Amino acid sequence: MRADGTAPGRPVPGGPDPGNVLRDCARDMLEIAEGIRAVSERTATTLSAPDLAAATRRHPRTGLAGCWALLRARTARPGLGGSTRALRLADRARGGADLAALVALTSLRLRIAAVLADHPELSRAPGMRLLTRAVTADRDEDAVRALRALLRDRTAQRALSGLAPLISELLAVCALLDGRPEGGGTPEGGAEAVDLTDQRRRIIATEGSLLGFLRNIEALSTDGRILVQNVRGPDGVVRYVVQAPGTAPGRPRADAPQDLLGAWRDLRATDSPYTRSLVRALAAHGIPRGAELALIGHSEGGNAVLNLAQDEDFCRAYRVTHAIAVGSPSGDRKPADPRTWIATVTNQYDLVAAPDGHRTEPAPPADPADTTRYHVEYAGPTREFPLCHRLREYIEHLRTLLPVARADLDEALAPYRGPVVRTQAYRLKDHAHPPAGHPFLTLATAPVRTTVGPVDVPVRYYDSAAAHLCFPVDPAAARSLLPDADWLTPSLLGPRALAVLSLHEHRCTTIGPYTEIALSVLVDDLWRPRPYDAVTDLLRRVDLRRTGRYVLSLAVSTEAARVVAREIWGQPVLRMRAEADLTGREIRARSEDLGLVVEGRLGPGVRCPDADRALYGRRGTGTVRTLVRAHGRLRLHPGAGVRVRLDTAAAEPLAGQLRRLGIDAARPLFVLACPQFMAHRGGGAELAR
Repeated sequence: MRADGTAPGRPVPGGPDPGNVLRDCARDMLEIAEGIRAVSERTATTLSAPDLAAATRRHPRTGLAGCWALLRARTARPGLGGSTRALRLADRARGGADLAALVALTSLRLRIAAVLADHPELSRAPGMRLLTRAVTADRDEDAVRALRALLRDRTAQRALSGLAPLISELLAVCALLDGRPEGGGTPEGGAEAVDLTDQRRRIIATEGSLLGFLRNIEALSTDGRILVQNVRGPDGVVRYVVQAPGTAPGRPRADAPQDLLGAWRDLRATDSPYTRSLVRALAAHGIPRGAELALIGHSEGGNAVLNLAQDEDFCRAYRVTHAIAVGSPSGDRKPADPRTWIATVTNQYDLVAAPDGHRTEPAPPADPADTTRYHVEYAGPTREFPLCHRLREYIEHLRTLLPVARADLDEALAPYRGPVVRTQAYRLKDHAHPPAGHPFLTLATAPVRTTVGPVDVPVRYYDSAAAHLCFPVDPAAARSLLPDADWLTPSLLGPRALAVLSLHEHRCTTIGPYTEIALSVLVDDLWRPRPYDAVTDLLRRVDLRRTGRYVLSLAVSTEAARVVAREIWGQPVLRMRAEADLTGREIRARSEDLGLVVEGRLGPGVRCPDADRALYGRRGTGTVRTLVRAHGRLRLHPGAGVRVRLDTAAAEPLAGQLRRLGIDAARPLFVLACPQFMAHRGGGAELAR
């Protein structure tokens, strides 16, 4: 206890904010690291200078000593490091890291601590867990190597993209590490016209308005598409509105240019894959030169439209009348055409739009004499990220909390308030990289109607982790939990049936990230059950298997996953808060709503085939069969180190089923674990059973 009565480690009342102190320290450390790298480059220039070589020949005694001192300063451990490829490779070969990299690592650690001080909910984000695991290695050199590997992993970049306030720090540290992520070049953008589904077309606005344009962006689902609409204004002139979405943490980006590096390029330079793709889409739309355009975007899309407004060539080709960015860092951006009206709307709790998170200067106070600038900054009702960054939240806030701002924006867009005469969507392309998950997840899909909108089936899982806990259980207990039908019987492995408690951490899927906990029982062929079919089925492809797992209970953490599981796969599902960490030897899953905790350490394991499976559910009086195909490095572990625990007030129906099966406090016989895999789950086929 301090003399003032406060506990150590806690902020002093009236004192500086701990997050601000940590951010200031991180910024100072990063500037020091950049200074060290600059000294290293000047040292390299001096060593290779012809004048130094000539002086060394004239005065070998002092010249060689000076050269040796400079060389030691660069190559000692830790030293200034190498700016040439040979010296960098030498550093890595001996397992070391230069001084600039170590100082930059310290800066990143401070920045992580600052972010978690303000937003502790980010500690549960998959990207934060990956990053924390990398930077907290026992030795600094090991942490530098782990961070280099993490920044090069394109799959990890999908998880890291959810850490909005750390993107700038990550990329700055990445440059100092000389470990640029894969795809660090500048790929060419592209665009192609695509048709909207009937269900999405009914959502698209047919009259020009601010909220209508923003709802259009939300309907695009951040899947690499933009929308261009021709609007006939009150004066009868046809004008054009470009609507650009941003990135969505936890959703795949296919081959679109909206990625972690793309977001950084959009913020730092006007020429980026996203902006070039937008230009190609407008050219394909056939907009005549000199036509009037309004550019509207959210998140990274807002960055892109502001960048287009700064592009002199673009503004010579088209008359950009308005550029509106929602949930995007604004800074002091000057449009190429001084007549362009710039507007930004930011929630001060939105980490993507927060100036400090992206190391940009905050927007200056509005000049009353400047009628071409309009900036709205407000405090939303929730501070939780990424909820406060979602476009749906911004739309609701403009509708209810900011009626004056909405009226001002609509008044500014008066020339675009009229009937929409043409709507065309364009899919943006990044030709430098194959689609995410290629070739395993390069599949033909079809939209299926649900109560949350159309869902593309098969549902694709780009980055997931799983642990399947397998328990031998009493066949009579398993049979009592199945539907009352003679033809649905548990498969027997010897005298026992097999129950599986499956834990999934889905970090990137086409329906968004979510956690899944499922209890299932292995069942026989629905028509002609045979002894040991479950064993012989392991030798068959999943689409030829007769057995499968009947899902008794399913808990998911998002509404979209709940609707898909119930309406497409016919599984008994509940929405519950849950979190899981299944990427290491120590696995853990917890759901306070369910009263369930699974934790433990996996022992030695052996590689086994991918866990393709057939799942059964019920819809009405019929049985629904769903096929799941997976691709990853599945391993079989003994289950002695893993334990399931239930609270006394655990929620039904899962808790009751676990107790009836006798596995509420048991250890599994074995565990099938996979820390990273891809999968796709097709639509449910209804059987007459």
